[in-house]
Amino acid sequence: MKALVINCSPVRTGATAEIARIVSEQLSKRYETKQVCIDDYAFGFCKGCRTCHITAKCVQSDDVDTLMGEFARADAIVSVSPSYWADIPGQFKAFIDRCTPWCNTHEPHMTIPKGKKGYTIALRTGPGMKECERVISSIEHFYGHLEIGCCGRLGLCNVEYKDAVNERRTEIEEFCRMILKGDEI
Repeated sequence: MKALVINCSPVRTGATAEIARIVSEQLSKRYETKQVCIDDYAFGFCKGCRTCHITAKCVQSDDVDTLMGEFARADAIVSVSPSYWADIPGQFKAFIDRCTPWCNTHEPHMTIPKGKKGYTIALRTGPGMKECERVISSIEHFYGHLEIGCCGRLGLCNVEYKDAVNERRTEIEEFCRMILKGDEI
């Protein structure tokens, strides 16, 4: 079984990256785990041309296909995202926009293999869970259009810097145990 853990932040050394590292470490107990950062990939913004609604292919050729290949190979996908102004980071949003060729709301569309399980971890610097819920909702909406099952979510408030992650490690590890246990059923 394979797991993909994606750091949805362009910051490779911050709190989000640290959470992704812990998740990868925990999931590697059972999964062949690959951890990536959205900033590992180069791609342009969606041009809004809607050609993909007719051809199921984007007119642009870049790393979106490569990253979607990682989604296709994974059995479980864990998206770890900070809140940027109460939503996902722009880089991850640009990736989602470019996934329109895989979107199940139009025909024809490309597909990835069925039966994938999607999990989401959202973090924010402030105390209210509402922003985390919005981030999670954005990612789960994306999962839904790719027909990835939404199987678990974790919101972490008051996490601004990498050092704050250590205080939340138990919650993160418990979430990972739920992922590992859930897939055994």
